[in-house]
Amino acid sequence: MSSYYNVDAILTDAQKVPCTFTLDLPNMGFLDENAGGDIKAQTAISLPLWLSTLLAVQRLGPSQTPLCTLDLPPSVSQRVLNALKADPRTVDLRSLAGNFYEGAARCLELFEEEEIVDVLSETFKRRAAEIADHAYNPRGALGEGADFLRGLDEMERQLFRAAHDSSKAMRLWMGELKKKN
Repeated sequence: MSSYYNVDAILTDAQKVPCTFTLDLPNMGFLDENAGGDIKAQTAISLPLWLSTLLAVQRLGPSQTPLCTLDLPPSVSQRVLNALKADPRTVDLRSLAGNFYEGAARCLELFEEEEIVDVLSETFKRRAAEIADHAYNPRGALGEGADFLRGLDEMERQLFRAAHDSSKAMRLWMGELKKKN
């Protein structure tokens, strides 16, 4: 769990997750933009991650039926996983979710999906190598790499900034060494 004041954690918890209600809920239609209405059993609604998680763990009645069941968000759907397996560098993660990796990690706390763990680990490794290449080679970031860099999620952008700043500091340090010699 992240810090209460972490903006990325707040944005991650605000990402919509599809959930299906298992019970009829009177006067809760406002969750589905139907103020004053009811939510019927088997109604599918996309709710913020923080709310859907709370509703999924609530149990009602003698049968202890959960209020809703959670489904994987579209950002980690099978279609996206297949695209990431094919070539993770071509997928625009930012368009899927601004905090893609953090959102996926939060979902993996709720679902036990080994395939997603494997795909995301491999995706991060391959994309991190590409990010480092663009950070150390300034011409690559301006040319053909611009589309790739636009598709970075927030964690990858932080990685790019750190790699770029370290590369710049290294060139500056090397220039100072040459001046002394």
